[in-house]
Amino acid sequence: MSPRRRLLGTQVRTLARRSVVRTLRQPAQLVPAFIFPLFLLAVNTGGLQRATRIPGFPTHSYLTFALAIPFMQGALFSVMNAGTDLARDIESGFLNRLALTPLRGPALLAGLLAGAIVTALAQATTYILVGLVAGASFAAGAAGVAVIFALAILITLGFGAIGLFAALRTGSGEAVQGLFPVLFVTLFLSSMSLPRNLIHTVWFREVATYNPVSYLIEAIRSLLITGWNAQALELGFGLAAAIALAAMVAASVALRNRLERT
Repeated sequence: MSPRRRLLGTQVRTLARRSVVRTLRQPAQLVPAFIFPLFLLAVNTGGLQRATRIPGFPTHSYLTFALAIPFMQGALFSVMNAGTDLARDIESGFLNRLALTPLRGPALLAGLLAGAIVTALAQATTYILVGLVAGASFAAGAAGVAVIFALAILITLGFGAIGLFAALRTGSGEAVQGLFPVLFVTLFLSSMSLPRNLIHTVWFREVATYNPVSYLIEAIRSLLITGWNAQALELGFGLAAAIALAAMVAASVALRNRLERT
């Protein structure tokens, strides 16, 4: 391995360790990321169980149908958590000090997202265990659970990078936190509560169809209800990868611009 690659690896590991430790030391950020998605799952399951009686509804268990939602909601929390941590580094001058070192931009971004990935793994484990205990079905079996973990990580990378981009553009933790409710609206304007083909309100169905969040949810949902749906998984992984790539490119450009001004 070349010295350049070894240096990059060392930088990523150092910043990743810092990101993970800082995440674990902030229960005020961690607890809502676990509790709120489970609370929304309980509310939806309790209030919408009768929706399973609608002709064409894909399952008799609304819990199984709704279990995909916490994964998406948990990923949205990564926007706020990752972005707020970086904004704090900017406000404290830590990023300015890093600019004086031979730190490479990709190492900084990858290291900062490490905490979000660890959180995503813990969230996915929690949601799956809660689903199993509550009686949800996993049609794709153990292999499907592994795919859910992979998709949850990819989605978290994408939305976490959006948080980093917002922090680098604004340099404000408050601005990053203000982005969370805007993105949260996209969750409610998706196929979160009903399959798209059963949404009778035309404008809502159109919005849900063009909303990429719908396909991220449906990819996870397909593993719970259908088993292996190649089209749903291709759309889910494809859109998640596209979001992650676009957000990482945007964050990299924003980081370069900010470091040039330092």
